Amino acid sequence: MFPIGHNIRHCSLPELEQYFLEAGQPKFRAKQVYEWLWQKKALHFADMTNLSKELRQQLGEQFTLPALQIDQLQVSEDGTRKFRFRTWDGHFVEGVLIPTEARLTACVSSQIGCSLSCKFCATGYMERKRNLQFDEIYDEVVLINSESEKVYGRKLTNIVFMGMGEPLLNYKQVLRSIDRITAVDGMAMSPRRITVSTAGVSKGIRQLGEDGVRFKLALSLHAANDRKRNEIMPINDSNNIQSLVAALNDFYKQTGNEITFEYILFRDFNDSMADADELIKLYRQVPADLVNLIEYNPIDQAKFQKPKEEKVEAFMQYLEKNRVNARLRRSRGKDIDAACGQLANKSR
Repeated sequence: MFPIGHNIRHCSLPELEQYFLEAGQPKFRAKQVYEWLWQKKALHFADMTNLSKELRQQLGEQFTLPALQIDQLQVSEDGTRKFRFRTWDGHFVEGVLIPTEARLTACVSSQIGCSLSCKFCATGYMERKRNLQFDEIYDEVVLINSESEKVYGRKLTNIVFMGMGEPLLNYKQVLRSIDRITAVDGMAMSPRRITVSTAGVSKGIRQLGEDGVRFKLALSLHAANDRKRNEIMPINDSNNIQSLVAALNDFYKQTGNEITFEYILFRDFNDSMADADELIKLYRQVPADLVNLIEYNPIDQAKFQKPKEEKVEAFMQYLEKNRVNARLRRSRGKDIDAACGQLANKSR
């Protein structure tokens, strides 16, 4: 028997079956409840209408169902939607729905705040409060998907773990959330449509390879030498570029999954042709499919600025000339602080 107040979504199906048998209920009740929790996305026991009122009341007395709630929704001029979610214990975390002609992408968070202190990222200036549980991450996707269906009449096509926090420092919960998102009795989404982004946790990257994950991996690189990367990303002190190269090669060897380099361009910091040469050299050391060049989105706390457009174009063309598969990712949702690096639980 579970302790009073146990989160029902932290029970496996066999555990729920055992609970119902001990409570004198037929075993199939567990499957009904499990479907409500993960496929029908019930947020309250009262929603489980094929159960008797008495049984719903009994579940409510035994278990909790601490689902994420939408606290605020902002809509950008370009259609991007930013969600501020409230957790059961009163914290806030943000997620984003990014619509394009071809895709409807959910950008989700894995932690409340972040401990990595990247100098260009608004979340990096926040204190890390705690990790999100797998069911809270699942709720982010469910709620963003619901908005996508309501506004665009279509389900999400992609999910990126590029919101608040470092996914590989919440390893077990992130993988468990992806298991639920991709499960047939969950959201049944293809893992090939999910990308997990890391600031560079070598040990975690290797573990992903050992665990044989099926989703894509993105490395937030942003500088192709250790001196510059140390300056903007303190994690590089303990996870230098060569350790990341070795980990990424190991990951690819074991999974064959797509790897992307994320590279934000900062004016007069990492946008020169010499920087491009270093990036090209690094690209050739890893079986990376793509370099995503990203427009920098200024934040109040940081000194960095966006490069001039002609410099961005020259950098891009130089990569292409040297046979680097590169793409320029234009930022979306800047007017509501929903763009890359801007998530910081700011209210308007």
